[in-house]
Amino acid sequence: MDKSKPDIELFMKASSDGSSVGNCPFSQRLFMILWLKGAAFTITTVDMKRRPDVLKALAPGSQPPFLKYNEEIKTDTNKIEEFLEETLAPPQYEKLCCRYKESNNAGDDVFIKFSAYVKNPIPARDHALEKRFLKALATLSQYLETPLSYELEKNPNTVESSRLYLDGDKLTLADCNLLPKLNIVKVVCKEYLNIAIPPPELRGLTRYLTNADKACVFCQTCPQSEEILDAYNSVARHRTN
Repeated sequence: MDKSKPDIELFMKASSDGSSVGNCPFSQRLFMILWLKGAAFTITTVDMKRRPDVLKALAPGSQPPFLKYNEEIKTDTNKIEEFLEETLAPPQYEKLCCRYKESNNAGDDVFIKFSAYVKNPIPARDHALEKRFLKALATLSQYLETPLSYELEKNPNTVESSRLYLDGDKLTLADCNLLPKLNIVKVVCKEYLNIAIPPPELRGLTRYLTNADKACVFCQTCPQSEEILDAYNSVARHRTN
């Protein structure tokens, strides 16, 4: 083993088969970050149904994801992200933070509004909650359609952004946070809510998700759609009846 390289192991929630990657946007977020960093790391999936000994030994009282960095255990997703960005730094590793602070928060409320809508047990509230959810999607799309300053510097006459991702043409920490959640939204909306994500009129969001689907670091870290649907079955199944 190269002693100059850290020993990194990411523990992720396992799927229903007990071995492959399960539905957990926080796990996928860290998976994507490590991949984009270009670090050497291993993945260990944790079957939560069997109350594995690894949790008791390494992270008692914690749920995946958690990270083993050399002999140090880290269990908070946000702090793990900060640690990796600070520790796996240039020139050996890629820098993933955003250039524009607005990119960090773009789309933050989409998953919140989606969850409120899909989990709503009171039909009379559905219309209002759906409107709030769709408005959040439109706000995200508007951000993606709005040219960033670097685009305007290249062409002051640019009226609509053509960038690939939230902060530019490279995936960042913000994308690693948002894309796993948008994948859940897309899968659940199609199956249980009869809503196509992205709506075709939202050009920025359509471009964003199309580009994301071409990125191996995203599409190859997604759980199977069946895992997502199983996770939402108990709260959303009544919508298909």
